[in-house]
Order: sequence, then C-alpha cells, then structure tokens
Amino acid sequence: MAATILEQHGYPPLLLDITSKDKLDHVVYPFREHGRWGAIGRSRDFSLQGRKPVYRTLRHLVMSYVDSYVNERARIIGYALADLRTLVKTDWRFSRENVWSVERALVRLRHRRLKTSNHRYEKVLRRYLAIKQKSPHRLASIYKDRHHWM
Repeated sequence: MAATILEQHGYPPLLLDITSKDKLDHVVYPFREHGRWGAIGRSRDFSLQGRKPVYRTLRHLVMSYVDSYVNERARIIGYALADLRTLVKTDWRFSRENVWSVERALVRLRHRRLKTSNHRYEKVLRRYLAIKQKSPHRLASIYKDRHHWM
C-alpha cells in the first residue's frame, strides 16, 4: 500500500530490503525529498518504523536502523533497493492475493554488504540485554536519534 501511495504522489515505488544475520529481513519504502532519503515503514517495534527525509545517502538511511535491529540473534548485514515497476511482473498494485513473487524477488536481489563495527554492535547488545533483563516481558528498544523518525 505504501508503494502505491508514494507512486500516486509522484515518487517511484521503491522497496528497501534490510537483511539481518538471523534471516529476518525488514522492508521499508524509501523516498527522496529535496535530495534526502526517508522511509515509510511499519513494525511492532517503534524504532523500526519510518524515517523523515534527512539522510544524505541510502546507506545513511540504513544505518539509522542498525542499533534498533540489535538483539541476541539479529544484526543488519546488508541492504538492497528495488523498484517495484521493474522487480516483478505481478500486479502488486491491485492483486487480491498475496504477492509472494515480490518477496521471492527481494530474496534473490544482490544485497550490498553493510559493515558495522563489532565494538558498536557489542555495546548496543549489552545495553539491549540489560534492558531485557530488567524488564523481561517488555519490548526492549533503544531509541537513538528518535527526532529523525516519523
């Protein structure tokens, strides 16, 4: 739906697939406004939702999700940008069925590797685990740079 709405407002219908080492990708719908990248996204975790268009590059946009994606099994390892107009031949705009061909196409895409510091990952992981230990039944989220989120 987000891609269709963006397209209706003059933006290309893009998908940004963010890949994690736990194989649970996160997909957002990026857009550019005044030369800056932002994204529309939904998740149960508030920190994995959309971003205002303040990021100079697509890589910077992806980096804004890195700390929020850390847990015992997850760590962002790459990303890929796709245009739905050329990604699949499926009628993704009006299909009444699930559009699994989009997911399969995203999995097949060549992803850019994203190298992040082990020190940064371990620091965020320690913080995450401390929050989780203190409140085991609550969603542990780290809200850095929250003012850039939607």
